[in-house]
Amino acid sequence: MTNQTIHHHSKNNPVYRYWVLVGMVLIAGFSQGMLLPVLAVMLESSGVSSAANGLNAAALYIGIILISPFIEKPVRKYGYKPVIILGLVMVGISLLLFPIWQAFWFWFTLRLIVGIADNLIHFSTQIWISTTSTPERRGRQLSLYGLAFGMGFGVGPMMTRLLDINEYLPFIVASVASVIALGFMLFLKNEWPDNDFETASQLNTIARYKKVIKLAWFALLPGFCYGYIEASLHGNYPVYALRTGIDLQFVTMFLLPSFVFGSLVTQLPLGILSDKIGRSRVLIGLISLGLVCFFTMSFIEHSQSILLSLFIIAGMLLGSLFSLGIAYLADLVPANLLPTGTVMTAVLFGVGSMTGPIVGGFLIELVGQGAIYYSISAMLAAMLAAGLLFQLQLKKQTKSEENAA
Repeated sequence: MTNQTIHHHSKNNPVYRYWVLVGMVLIAGFSQGMLLPVLAVMLESSGVSSAANGLNAAALYIGIILISPFIEKPVRKYGYKPVIILGLVMVGISLLLFPIWQAFWFWFTLRLIVGIADNLIHFSTQIWISTTSTPERRGRQLSLYGLAFGMGFGVGPMMTRLLDINEYLPFIVASVASVIALGFMLFLKNEWPDNDFETASQLNTIARYKKVIKLAWFALLPGFCYGYIEASLHGNYPVYALRTGIDLQFVTMFLLPSFVFGSLVTQLPLGILSDKIGRSRVLIGLISLGLVCFFTMSFIEHSQSILLSLFIIAGMLLGSLFSLGIAYLADLVPANLLPTGTVMTAVLFGVGSMTGPIVGGFLIELVGQGAIYYSISAMLAAMLAAGLLFQLQLKKQTKSEENAA
């Protein structure tokens, strides 16, 4: 209990804390965004098959999923700061080890560790931001968080160019970034999540998961949705382009970055809009429009300019799903259950990131033309149905509560 009482006296400057946390995420996004293409290029040039390359990339998400159930306890016990610092140190060291020994399983293990470390950083920062922001600013603050991750993730792939100079260079740059982040982090005072002792002790982990699902199952799905789309685009689309004769240079230099770029433009406006008119309306609207967008792509694929425009619009619509999902979750569940909900979102993001490319790859073999668009459209249609169902459920609940009152 002692730490609980001490930390109330020394509060962090909220503005400094917020920007340091946003910076953390920028760097975590940067290391993830860099590793995907840089390692793919290095594996490809050492003659590894594309299937094995995909498995190696999946290691990051396996790491995210594996650590998820175990993150909550240390954060509740030791506070946010030590967990974030541990994550940064793990990322920094792993990055420097990559170029030293280029063996498939060694890299697989390192990526697993980076996935674990990135999740330590994300989980702690997400909850720290969610619990210290007021509900009317939550959408806005979490959208900036999403924006920071997206910017890092977008800049990361440009490090592929540095490989031409020296194989160590991209890894050194990313590692130095982690060290800088660590420096800023050391100036923050440690804080702890809201501990509701009675509820935390009464509800074991399984009961907490059940409670979150009961209260907010739909708010967990945008994480899945976002992982599915992003990994399908980055993992399958280059392969799809090669099969269907779309120019690969155009895909990697324009199409894929345009999705990320589109998502950066609208993060903040959509976050603010969701503060004003409610998250569920915004989420359902975005999913419906995104569905129309991807489905239309299958008909206009032959025109590069229309395809590019639709990719930008799709990014603008769907790039904010993850941060809006977390904000919606924070609206629906009590603060003491938010860490549990965040863990579940991270797991679903990982599952989505692994399912997307598998379904996409299977459809590319099976259908060929239009496969990727059908894969993403079908998933979005299922999400839309889920969202409408959840709204009906909430309406029923409020009705029965009114009647009871």
